[in-house]
Amino acid sequence: MSAVNIRSARLDDAKAMAELHVAVWRHTYHALAPSKAFVVLDEEHRFASWHKRLSSPAAEQIVLLAENGAGLVGFAAAGMASQAIFDGRSEIKHLYVDPLHKRQGIGRALLEAMAARLVEQGRRSAAIGVVAGNGPAIAFYEAQGARQAGSYTDPGPLWRSHNLVYAWDDLAALVRRQPVSSAP
Repeated sequence: MSAVNIRSARLDDAKAMAELHVAVWRHTYHALAPSKAFVVLDEEHRFASWHKRLSSPAAEQIVLLAENGAGLVGFAAAGMASQAIFDGRSEIKHLYVDPLHKRQGIGRALLEAMAARLVEQGRRSAAIGVVAGNGPAIAFYEAQGARQAGSYTDPGPLWRSHNLVYAWDDLAALVRRQPVSSAP
């Protein structure tokens, strides 16, 4: 893995996060999402969303960034579950890595750092919703020890995607796999 620093996101990171979010989302969902989603979910929309989240954090919210010499190369966000199907687990709401920096251990480092932060909050389990058909993400989460724990339809107004829930019921084991170096 290339040298990567993982740290908590700050309000002044919202613009860079929005840019990366749009780039990764469009790359990931180019064959899965409806075309209207690509028009609406632009950098302006993502910036407003990240600015709001970072300026007024929700309960239990954690937002982590991965940076290397190239700048921002990934991010992860977690918090309280948005759907009952998460069954009391924390929800990892985003875990995105720049396609140019994939397969370098950045996603795993973000996931392990997120697990460590959730454990620090007293959380024992977490899950993530993955759009059905997103094979690379499903393979990644399974390789990281997640198991499929259900499915749901995203109620979102723009795209009612079918999502699979992947869960880690022992976050402490995920943290113990390898030490994670991260900055506050």
